[in-house]
Amino acid sequence: MLLDHYPISLNAWAEVFKPSARQQANHINKSMNIATHDQNQSANVVPQTQHLVHYVTPLADVESAEKEYTVRADLPGVDKSNLEITVDNGELTIIGHRHLENPAGDPVYLEIRQADFRRVYELDPAIDTAKITAHIDQGALTLTLPKAEAVKPRKITVD
Repeated sequence: MLLDHYPISLNAWAEVFKPSARQQANHINKSMNIATHDQNQSANVVPQTQHLVHYVTPLADVESAEKEYTVRADLPGVDKSNLEITVDNGELTIIGHRHLENPAGDPVYLEIRQADFRRVYELDPAIDTAKITAHIDQGALTLTLPKAEAVKPRKITVD
């Protein structure tokens, strides 16, 4: 089984009082599925910089087949050279860096976040991590995570 873990709750945010500007910014970050660099770090990793880096969790689909899992994630604006995929301590980490162009004029209304992507999956021990493959085409990432031979179904013949 492939488990996604993410430290931000996406529950509805409601306050009886009028929220401060800081509370409003925190609400926007939570509702837009944005986490700070510190919130995305694993428990055993210490951030190397003091400034905050914002990440957006990319949308992803996970499928299970007889021989493999397939993860498809949307990372608009990310190409092969700006993609980091690592497996460490049973976790698959996807980080996509994107560089959006600054608008020529003064911004009136912005919805596109100037943030990188990050997603972490806890891997099933039955996944053969040495055989994981990745392909990205126009921001569409496809990861293939083969199941280990020992867990694949097999037919046993009776003598």
